[in-house]
Amino acid sequence: MRRRSGALLTSLLAAALVVGPRAHAGTTAAPSASRSTACGSCLLIPLNQGELTIMLVEANTVRVRFRASRTIGNVRPTASTDALVLDPAWQPASVPNVRRLETTSTLELDAPDVHIVWDKDQRELRIEDTDHRLLLRQHDLASLAQGKLQLTHDAADAMYGIGGYNATESASAGLLRQGHQRATAGAQGHAGAPFVWSTSGYGLLVNSQGVGFTLVDGRLDVQTPVGNIDYFILLGRPAELFGTIAQLSGHTPLFPKWAMGFTNSQWNIDQKELLSIVDTYRAKHIPIDNFTLDFDWKAWGEDDYGEFRWNRVKFPDGPNSQLKSLLDQRGMHLTGIMKPRVHVDTVEGRYATANDLWLASTPVSDDYFSHKPVRVIDFDKPAARAWFFNDALKHSFDTGIVGWWNDEADDSGSDSQFLNMQRALYDGQRAYSQQRVWSVNRNFWLGSQRYAYGLWSGDIATGFASMAGQRARMLSAIDVGAMQWGMDGGGFTHGHPSNENYARWVEFGAFTPIFRVHGDFNEKRQPWLYGSDAEAAATDAIRLRYALLPYIYSYEFARHIGGVGLVRPLAFDWPNDPQVRNDVNAWLFGDSLLVSPVVIEGQTSKDIYLPAGTWTDWFSGQVYRGGQRVRIAIDSAHWHDIPLFIRQGAIITMQPVMDYVGQHPVTQLDVDMFPDERRTTFDYYDDDGSTYAYEHGASFRQSLALQRQGSKVHIEIGSAIGSYTPALAFYLLKIHGGLATAATRGSAALPSFDSLDALVKAGGEGWSSGQDRYGAVTYVRVKAVVAQNIVLSLAR
Repeated sequence: MRRRSGALLTSLLAAALVVGPRAHAGTTAAPSASRSTACGSCLLIPLNQGELTIMLVEANTVRVRFRASRTIGNVRPTASTDALVLDPAWQPASVPNVRRLETTSTLELDAPDVHIVWDKDQRELRIEDTDHRLLLRQHDLASLAQGKLQLTHDAADAMYGIGGYNATESASAGLLRQGHQRATAGAQGHAGAPFVWSTSGYGLLVNSQGVGFTLVDGRLDVQTPVGNIDYFILLGRPAELFGTIAQLSGHTPLFPKWAMGFTNSQWNIDQKELLSIVDTYRAKHIPIDNFTLDFDWKAWGEDDYGEFRWNRVKFPDGPNSQLKSLLDQRGMHLTGIMKPRVHVDTVEGRYATANDLWLASTPVSDDYFSHKPVRVIDFDKPAARAWFFNDALKHSFDTGIVGWWNDEADDSGSDSQFLNMQRALYDGQRAYSQQRVWSVNRNFWLGSQRYAYGLWSGDIATGFASMAGQRARMLSAIDVGAMQWGMDGGGFTHGHPSNENYARWVEFGAFTPIFRVHGDFNEKRQPWLYGSDAEAAATDAIRLRYALLPYIYSYEFARHIGGVGLVRPLAFDWPNDPQVRNDVNAWLFGDSLLVSPVVIEGQTSKDIYLPAGTWTDWFSGQVYRGGQRVRIAIDSAHWHDIPLFIRQGAIITMQPVMDYVGQHPVTQLDVDMFPDERRTTFDYYDDDGSTYAYEHGASFRQSLALQRQGSKVHIEIGSAIGSYTPALAFYLLKIHGGLATAATRGSAALPSFDSLDALVKAGGEGWSSGQDRYGAVTYVRVKAVVAQNIVLSLAR
């Protein structure tokens, strides 16, 4: 068969490409290769029943598109359906330094990050990494005409992704994936994506719904709908794979800063009880930023848009903004439940009928709460989405409902129903207000993250077994890209958790992306209702969360830019360690912290595997060598401990604990530093915390770097980036692991002080030494915002 020339191939493919700047609402442009109409990075392979186009679309990403002939047997091929997993604004990159090679037996594309080989004789496609190590082999390309994609890989490769777990199924399989798997959004806390990946350095994203995977003995078989097939092969370490997923599928807009704090949700409440609960939190100085209301906030079942407006009986000051004013004075935000169904015999129901907004597969039924006829809106319809953020809901937003707890849209069987429900709210709010969107939803389909989309794990039961199962649910959801995850702390169904269960659940929740508690009808989840020991343990966990807010919010931005969130499985950072392949017992909380919450009743000791490196117990200061399992004592009497370890090289920014986010300006950050021989970095981030001004450069970023070289510790503080000016004036650096004999900045010595107290009282820059629970520590206080290099000389 004649081969097409490279020039002709380039011109054919260039004509098919859409070009233009990346501009997705709600997304700050992440660094990427430049975009171009030219396609010199392509191979075109004719097949008997179609044609295969292979192109480099990102530096580490191969896109393969099968275009079927007009008919395949008796089946007419269909165009690729919009699976919504690709960001509509995504454009292929122009990848530099790509060589197109041809021999008598192969066609090849050789790039710095990937090597693609088409074997003419074997009729197979091979994907190799930068070292030409074979990762994937695609054979039997004729089967693409039947919607089958067949790949082989090393049988020892650990495979992840595709889907997580719903609220009731066993999560005992953990994180590894094998056998038959179907990519679906699922129901009740499930997360899904047509994406499977391996810690061996690759991933496969199929741009389709209705995708099934079979993973057996080194084979990766994919069944898609018959017709045109579009898929991406990604190369890199886990964090790099998810950085590419963010590029292809869309970056996450930032949540408001208050969403990094604590949320109390409750079903069955009124205005009087709400204010009493908030005032009790404030009187006890238990930090909280958000109260989420169930059905109670709505005029549910009433005519004239009752699903979207205040319940005047339970919340008489809701519609007139007086309740909002009272809560604003207390630093509290209100968020409310939203349902996908509308009452039929109402003004809004008749509008839905007249404009064909109903989901055809759902009949009229009696609502379990109002006991009146309802029907489900079809959010896949643009007209339904445009209508949903209507005038009644705008008024509720203006008067205090500033976030969305979307429930029950997972009952339709559609992968995109929940995604498009939140998309309706996201697009509606963004068109109406600069106030950042926040939501939690009950399932996840890749692409949802573009719409300020959090996932919660569904209507889970109380009890220790249910709590333990949330670890695998969280980490497997993250493994498909649902980085903003939370749960009903304390459990939703099956009654009241024990005091111990509640305390341990709050400690667990403090180290998840979305930190909230919730219970069933008449179930309350305030800490003071669970006895003095549980209240003390829960309060300390919440306060620790709030002390870490500068660290947490910096990872909010890191996820927005790079695709990897605050929480991640250990396999992300130690992909070659077999001990962490299926570990749900512990996870990283940012780069610097490893947490392993207590999830067993009455536990007196716990075995925890610490990966390679050096680890320091957060509370005791005891140091452990990594690469081994350690046993630590557990407080089974008062539940007042959280197994938490600091990774050597850590840079951890902290602030004074406040009752709510933004209660006081943060003028000084404490920065705990644990220098390592390897250079480590941390990018501190801040902005106004509430608007989308950061998309236009109104943010503050400053890099901190740390390295120990013999008896010297080098600290680099980079230049500030962005137009936002924070209140921050000083960093108080706490360098652990040695007493300094001198501290210099450039060629000049920093002033020394006899104690930390004297250093702080002086009000300026300088250094001192002392002791804390971690041992010898050197304190350095320097101005923030400005760039500087500091060197400590440590006593030998």
